[in-house]
Amino acid sequence: MAHHKSAKKRIRQTARRTDVNRARVGRIRTFVKNVELAISGGDKAAAQTAFKEAQPEMHRGAQAGVMHANTVGRKLSRLNARIKAMA
Repeated sequence: MAHHKSAKKRIRQTARRTDVNRARVGRIRTFVKNVELAISGGDKAAAQTAFKEAQPEMHRGAQAGVMHANTVGRKLSRLNARIKAMA
């Protein structure tokens, strides 16, 4: 356990930031899952709508540092390609 005042503060900050980051990652996963469900359901319009909602959320995650920017770009590119391939 920390003994210094600054170390105790750092523990509090880390715990708070961890909660925020976990919530952010969870939101991103939910938005991506909505896109996946729309794609598997075969509804192109719903997939495009879900994709447009997921895109800014994923970019915010990259900006906050919970996901790497290249990972976000790769995932968005692959989702978009799957949506475009739908009949």
